[in-house]
Amino acid sequence: MNLKILTATKSEKGARKMPAQFDEPVRPDLIHRAVESQESHERQRYGADPMAGQRTSPKLSRRRRDYKGSYGHGISRVPRKILSRNGTQMNWVGAFAPGMVGGRQAHPAKSESKLYKMINVKERRKAIRSALAATVDKNVVTQRGHKIPASYPFILDSAMESIAKTADAIKALETLDIGADLERAAVKKIRAGKGKNRGRPYATRKGPLIVVSKNCPLQKAASNIPGVDVVEVSRLSAKALAPGSHPGRLTLYTDAAVERLDKEGLFQ
Repeated sequence: MNLKILTATKSEKGARKMPAQFDEPVRPDLIHRAVESQESHERQRYGADPMAGQRTSPKLSRRRRDYKGSYGHGISRVPRKILSRNGTQMNWVGAFAPGMVGGRQAHPAKSESKLYKMINVKERRKAIRSALAATVDKNVVTQRGHKIPASYPFILDSAMESIAKTADAIKALETLDIGADLERAAVKKIRAGKGKNRGRPYATRKGPLIVVSKNCPLQKAASNIPGVDVVEVSRLSAKALAPGSHPGRLTLYTDAAVERLDKEGLFQ
């Protein structure tokens, strides 16, 4: 597959043959496994306090004639604490045991639980290659909901990596007819559910992904554009190429990034 190279002014600079990584068949099942594995490693561990519901003294004698004992009162033998008393008559209430008010949980969440899911190295690399192939398939990208220009897919000139201002980055993307997808990604809606109370009230969309060859000024310049992500080619992942495990993200590769992908044989 040969793709043309476009500059920031939309002028054609040449063409480049895409490396073998883009010839991989699109496998949504593999991509889903790789994204699920990556997201599972990003989960924060959680668990209940080991002493939750166990901070009471439920010791209660069942022996005959024992002071404060419950023998002969016709009550079940569950852990109880003394709530109040009148002389030798005690007022007990269930405590400590699961099912009791204020008692412990039977099987609480434990922080030592393994929340992550493993995936084979070769399987993960194959998933990344599959996600790479999906990004240059016009039909798959359109089905994902992106608004792509008629000239897509294409490669960006390596000079784009030196853009240091957000305004210049937006202007370059609009010149390349990516402005419609930027507008789509800028739309946000109020999230449904408890996330509104947890610091993430808005649900946002994913826009274009820009793949660069190295740490460059464009990474900082484009970081403030809603929906746009800039990733170094050696740090690509299935999640970046297929957010939500849905393949076909609108992805723009710089010429230097494609060259490095081919020369170093990344993800093979």
